[in-house]
Amino acid sequence: MNRPLIEGCVDSYASAMAAARGGADRLELCANLSIGGTTPSHALFRQVRRDCGARINVLIRPRFGDFLYTPEELEEMEEEIARFKELGADGVVIGVLTPDGELDTTRLARLMEQASGMEVTLHRAFDMTRDPFTALEAAARLGVTTILTSGQARSAPAGKELLRELTARAAGRIDIMAGAGVNQANIRMLYEYTGVTSFHTSARRGAVDSGMRYRKEGVSMGLPSLSEYEIWRTDEEEFRVCAQIVHSLTGEEET
Repeated sequence: MNRPLIEGCVDSYASAMAAARGGADRLELCANLSIGGTTPSHALFRQVRRDCGARINVLIRPRFGDFLYTPEELEEMEEEIARFKELGADGVVIGVLTPDGELDTTRLARLMEQASGMEVTLHRAFDMTRDPFTALEAAARLGVTTILTSGQARSAPAGKELLRELTARAAGRIDIMAGAGVNQANIRMLYEYTGVTSFHTSARRGAVDSGMRYRKEGVSMGLPSLSEYEIWRTDEEEFRVCAQIVHSLTGEEET
């Protein structure tokens, strides 16, 4: 059985430090979590690497939207992997699909080559594949370390049946990490039901109110459903409770 692990999904210095203080074993560092996450800046990575002792895997995703990438986008992804390796990242988080909803193993192999010597997580592009078991076997052949998945559902609890079967079929060849909707209320249930011992969470309790006193009404800088005056951050205490639960799953001491 894999050692229990909790990964903090973070998109800012403040969230990264909160997750690290809360007991994160690893961070997935990204930008723009409100739209599913994109590649973070090199400057943010350097700050977090300097001040955080946890392992850091970096999301390599050039844009919001699907996982069908142009040659130019793939080139960008390769260059980002090479750069983050130089900067000291422990791993990368990647995913590429074909138009027919299969893992694009040819293009993924190119990214894997750039990531040689690093941990590699296949992100939730996996949840958009036509056949999760075919995708599991393809990922294992490529040498992927971890698959981050909700069990092809809106949340990991909703996808628990598939998570259980994926864990059984993986049989220790590749780590199945539960993500999406993971929190202190469901971690133990997911472990007991599925056998998953790795968990991915942003541990956010709610939005932090902006410090702006003057607020312009009727103007949006992006998606109109998102307020310009709310900041989403990892809650340190929420993360600490989650980490304590994860680290106690197989009898290890709580942190």
